[in-house]
Amino acid sequence: MGESGSGKSVTALSIMQLLPYPLASHGEGSSIRFRGQELIGAGEDAMRSLRGSKIGMIFQEPMTSLNPLHSIERQIGEVLIVHQGMSKDAARARILELLDLVGLPQLKDRLNAYPHQLSGGQRQRVMIAMALANNPDLLIADEPTTALDVTVQAQILELLQDLKNRLGMALLLITHDLSIVERMADRVCVMKDGVMVENEPSATLFNAPKHDYTRMLLSARPRSTPPAINDSAKTVLKATDIRVHFPRKKNWAGKTTEWVRAVDGVSLSVKQGQTIGIVGESGSGKSTLGLALLRLIQSTGQIEFNGTDISKFDRKSMRPLREDMQIVFQDPFGALSPRMSVGQIIGEGLEIHRREYSASQREDMVVAALRDVHLDPDTRHRYPHEFSGGQRQRIAIARAMVLQPKFVMLDEPTSALDVSVQAQIVDLLRELQDRHNLAYMFVSHDLRVVRAMAHDLIVMKDGKVVEQGHAGAIFDNPQADYTRTLLDAALNLKARREAA
Repeated sequence: MGESGSGKSVTALSIMQLLPYPLASHGEGSSIRFRGQELIGAGEDAMRSLRGSKIGMIFQEPMTSLNPLHSIERQIGEVLIVHQGMSKDAARARILELLDLVGLPQLKDRLNAYPHQLSGGQRQRVMIAMALANNPDLLIADEPTTALDVTVQAQILELLQDLKNRLGMALLLITHDLSIVERMADRVCVMKDGVMVENEPSATLFNAPKHDYTRMLLSARPRSTPPAINDSAKTVLKATDIRVHFPRKKNWAGKTTEWVRAVDGVSLSVKQGQTIGIVGESGSGKSTLGLALLRLIQSTGQIEFNGTDISKFDRKSMRPLREDMQIVFQDPFGALSPRMSVGQIIGEGLEIHRREYSASQREDMVVAALRDVHLDPDTRHRYPHEFSGGQRQRIAIARAMVLQPKFVMLDEPTSALDVSVQAQIVDLLRELQDRHNLAYMFVSHDLRVVRAMAHDLIVMKDGKVVEQGHAGAIFDNPQADYTRTLLDAALNLKARREAA
């Protein structure tokens, strides 16, 4: 464990020999041995026989790790066919078994679906299924539960623990969630700036950390509740009976016979200075609802922004409003152009909406935005692939905030961040909200962060609202069974850490 940029993922990629050679190389005397076999300097044929077979890896960003042109069945099946020589029928049977293992029974009827048709959590579980397909001896899990809701997170951790014990599988786990580290790890290595600062048995490290940096990580937590809002504040966005339906099946004539009701009759309103939290399992419609409110996907129902009905606005009509309506996407790497520098990415909106400013003024605003999210302004000349996942998330937040919008949809904005930076980002978002009277829609599966941010809460399941109201009241006394299940899963993970 360690903060973003500490070298955790680079260490894991070294084992699989997936570093971007020749830009990166191992120092003289470096050695990585797997079952007695030296991996540094091993040929591509030797590594190909290990990758996906003896060594599995769950990558941090599933959207960029899955092939956008291949169906789910083809991607999982490829691992089985290449390494085990399975027939298509045998591979399909194993795929169905793996989907059950990772909690995706609903995809059994959608094996021809593509990654962009799945939610972030569903894509993450597909990655886990691929990594576990051949029962590897070593599983490298780089943030395996980042995009998962708390109920599925518990299921996946239990699955990994069971496979580890049943198959004798070794697990190298990289995560910023300290409660998961304490629950899963036998031994913990703490990294900072590429150096291992502490290496102890889990119980020893959590009960008596020796290094100041480790103590800082263990003590970092977002504050428990958000500050009060002004009840008389102006309503920024109001939505009534929002529905988003996608075609699932068509008949021989091309007519749709079945629909996926991604969002089914949701109503809400957000005031200046208010944060409304949206929680629910993967595929419940949280992100789809936000995209519909921003008019980034088609929907039915009424949407009012600053008193104007924008339900029927086309792309051209929406463009002048984009500076006031911003979004932080769930997958920062997929949302940042690889061909643009960080400065160009953050400054692009300024070039479109702040043409009256000079180039130097826009540059100053980019520098200020990077400082706001705790990134070195000198890094603005670098490109997204040169940053860690958490650093890319902060770049995405800077891009959204640089225009000082009135409404921001935050889609899992802290999911890729370590605990110390989570607390900083929560404080930053509150500070920006207070300074500019911002309205937030905060989508997340991390209920601790939601509780720290949200004034009101909407709980969604299968596209519908199962509970809605003041966040404190719902957290303290949930009325719906589904809400209680979500809270119990989150609190159980937290309780394990507190009990230890």
